[in-house]
Amino acid sequence: MSRPVAIIGAGIGGLTAALCLARRGFDVDIIERATALTEVGAGLQVSPNASRILVELGLLTGLQSHWIEPERIGLVDGQSLRPLADVPAGSFARRRWHAPYAVMHRASLQKILLSAVEAEPRCRLHLGQEIGAPDDDTIEKLTGRVPDVVIGADGIWSRLRNSVRGAGRVRFSGNIAWRMTVERRAAAGLLNPDQVTAFVGSRAHLVAYPLREVDGYNLVAIIEGKETDAAWVGKESDERHRDCLNAFAGWNARIRGLLETAASPTYWPLCTVDDGAWQDGGKLVLIGDAAHAMTPFAAQGAAMAIEDAFELANVLSDDVNVPQALKKFEAARRPRIARVRRRAAFNHFAYHARGPLRFGRDLVLKLKGAEALAADLDWLYGYGDKHD
Repeated sequence: MSRPVAIIGAGIGGLTAALCLARRGFDVDIIERATALTEVGAGLQVSPNASRILVELGLLTGLQSHWIEPERIGLVDGQSLRPLADVPAGSFARRRWHAPYAVMHRASLQKILLSAVEAEPRCRLHLGQEIGAPDDDTIEKLTGRVPDVVIGADGIWSRLRNSVRGAGRVRFSGNIAWRMTVERRAAAGLLNPDQVTAFVGSRAHLVAYPLREVDGYNLVAIIEGKETDAAWVGKESDERHRDCLNAFAGWNARIRGLLETAASPTYWPLCTVDDGAWQDGGKLVLIGDAAHAMTPFAAQGAAMAIEDAFELANVLSDDVNVPQALKKFEAARRPRIARVRRRAAFNHFAYHARGPLRFGRDLVLKLKGAEALAADLDWLYGYGDKHD
């Protein structure tokens, strides 16, 4: 018996959901307003809790041809370049969490997911189509069938969120991300090609990691901003770029040099979605950023969308009563999302610490050691590990 599902949005979360549902026997229509899929942004950290699901979907071969598995995640003082802490990754991640920790270009992941969707007989992709109100007539007119479930995977500026009573509202987080890339040779001697590095300092931090696709590094510089900064997204202006550079005054001169010369920096106000309802009590449910967009301080935005997709497919497979299944999905995912949000808030506090708090942070990190820091991440990276 056909069990049709409509997914609105063909980003990482939407495509993952399509694959998860198709593998469980659902017939899936993915509706995307863009005429071509072009992922915005550059780098992406794929932590073990997300890679485990992608591997289960049979994507490992394609992923390994694009991603890099760094040997460690390092925390470094942005002024003195003094190492503060290391969390082992690479082969250690595969042993401890039984899944890879990797970095790659967002567009590469989207292309791998898209190829898998296009090869899946139960999936149909509809590009250049916009769904404002997810009513049965509109979707049937486009797809030829009435869906049992409608999944809103249309991102932080979701239009489907308007159809969910009590859904959260978008809010500026007070932080701005500058995203850019640098060539490998420009960062020689400063950035480690075997490491994800978080340079930390008061009121700002910089995350850097290698990307195979650009033969260089992805940089994400995060600074504090004002509410008025939330209105502007796109390529940098000279004035706004100076605001970014000013936030790194007093940092190591080589880091400032990288930020000054990096190619095509883009400015992104970091917005979140307040806690609110994710489903309408009927057949509509939100996943990923549409439901619970969070700050990137734990590097878990895409991972949470991938987890959502997997868990939603599970509950829909187990429970034929769609409203009950969607309520069960929301109830099960809420504690997990809340805990990840708390971890992101803690990282923000730790990364931007100043004064006595900075010295306390450095001392705690030194005393804990790499193994203990890895153990602190077991709840996050070990999620879904059947080896437990």
